[in-house]
Amino acid sequence: MLVNLTDIWAEATGAIACINTPHEDIVRAVVGAAEDLGAPVIIAHAEAHDDAAPLERIGPVMIQAARQASVPVCVHLDHALTRSFVLRGIREGFTSLMWDCSTLPFEENASRLRSLVDAVHPLGITVEGEIGVMPSGAADTHGGGSSAEAFTTPEDAARFADETQVDALAVCFGSAHGIYATTPHLDLDVLRSIRAAVRPETGLVMHGSSGLSDAALRSAADAGCAKINYYTYLATEASDTAAQIVADSPTPVCYHDLAQAVSARMQAHVRHLLSVLA
Repeated sequence: MLVNLTDIWAEATGAIACINTPHEDIVRAVVGAAEDLGAPVIIAHAEAHDDAAPLERIGPVMIQAARQASVPVCVHLDHALTRSFVLRGIREGFTSLMWDCSTLPFEENASRLRSLVDAVHPLGITVEGEIGVMPSGAADTHGGGSSAEAFTTPEDAARFADETQVDALAVCFGSAHGIYATTPHLDLDVLRSIRAAVRPETGLVMHGSSGLSDAALRSAADAGCAKINYYTYLATEASDTAAQIVADSPTPVCYHDLAQAVSARMQAHVRHLLSVLA
């Protein structure tokens, strides 16, 4: 069932996982896990992954999987950095768009997001923005910042949500894109303050969520995050699983068997994540 963010939150009992799916095997694993549990899910494609999986190739796979799913599935454009990528997402039928203008001055960020909201809300497409600059760990493909000085302030978040009318707002309070070099510390007081300040219609989003403990994920959801973005550690676990299968096999491994085994492992990983957030 293909839906947008507003629709999927209406079906939710907890936070919703948003998982990047730059390969058909990952699409199948994520949607399969959601169907196993009868849970809604968001599948996403980031501009950073477009070289490996062009939007025009993976987008139709994602849209078809969502339409055929027995659960609500939102198809989301993640970290679009250019206007052209946003337009490509609209043409492909994505039901939700993140235009990441967070490195721009506040006024320009807000102006661009408000223009996008005005253009696509009549089409039933939801919009996510970001305020603050997400820090980066190793293997980050999004080019974030590096320190807690980029934490989102409640005042900026409230003003941004009011001025733009975005449906979702990514905020920074301790998570980071990529691989964590040290154990992350989420400042839940900052998150709670943001949640209290921002209009209730705007769902808060945590990026850089893979690599966090189950307890940290659950605490972020309980403190006000409605959308939990997740990818890097799922992707690296898939690679590790493939390497281990090949290393342990006494005979050559056919790729189709390897892909099936890795997809099954990813599906189990996503089932666990959805259970934590439910």
